[in-house]
Amino acid sequence: MSIAQLITPEQLVARLGEPGLVILDCRFALEDPEYGHSSYAEGHIAGALFADLERDFSGPVTKGVTGRHPLPNPAELVQRFQDWGINQDSEIVLYDDAPGAFAARGWWLLAWLGKRDGVYLLDGGLKAWHGAGQKLSLDVPVVKKGNFIGHADPSLLLSAEALQARLGQPEMTLIDARAEPRYRGEVEPIDSVAGHIPGAVCAAFNENLGPDARFLPADQLQQRFAAKLENRSADDLVAYCGSGVTACHNLFALSLAGYPLAKLYAGSWSEWITDPQREIATGA
Repeated sequence: MSIAQLITPEQLVARLGEPGLVILDCRFALEDPEYGHSSYAEGHIAGALFADLERDFSGPVTKGVTGRHPLPNPAELVQRFQDWGINQDSEIVLYDDAPGAFAARGWWLLAWLGKRDGVYLLDGGLKAWHGAGQKLSLDVPVVKKGNFIGHADPSLLLSAEALQARLGQPEMTLIDARAEPRYRGEVEPIDSVAGHIPGAVCAAFNENLGPDARFLPADQLQQRFAAKLENRSADDLVAYCGSGVTACHNLFALSLAGYPLAKLYAGSWSEWITDPQREIATGA
């Protein structure tokens, strides 16, 4: 069974209140870091706890060294998951109100720590929840500290140095989750340098979804990524984006399609450009 699993609003409604089920609200907005918390306070799925991209799912930024959302300290992240009441055998549902990228970051972090079963994304997020006629709650649940223990898996990561050493190797497939204009270097609304890592192909993360903001069927996702791989092994695929967040959406979609969990260049473009000696490319 794939480690990427989806749950529909109807399935989640039927499970609300089950012992051992933990729901995390992962809403966030890059342009307004307080958006997620304020939105949660205005209403959330009953029983959900709030998980913040920058405070919970990222570590401290070191200007000129790290990207915009470096990985959190594993021990501190384990502690945070325990604070949310997560146990070794908990089942976890993550959602946001965007295309699922912030929820996918939480899914990947759990996989990084070894939690690879019983973790779901709410397919379609809050848009689908509202579309199913479901209401939100104002109640903030009180939870008992969990016993989750996780250990970071270094095999899921590729550092900037290791990636640089592999550039040009024909067996590697490097996919960039940003939209085409940012990939080509035509616009750059967030980072100080435009372009992409040499050899990368664009695989915009929002193309994993249909018009209803739900994930495409597995066979369509398989065809999408097979075109990027061009007969290369998925074992040598590396995903990146602007700061290591939307790349997790691609990693989730790849897993949905039946591919093995690929490596993440967590620092991504915002870390890559901190070293002026690293090459950049523009155009298609």
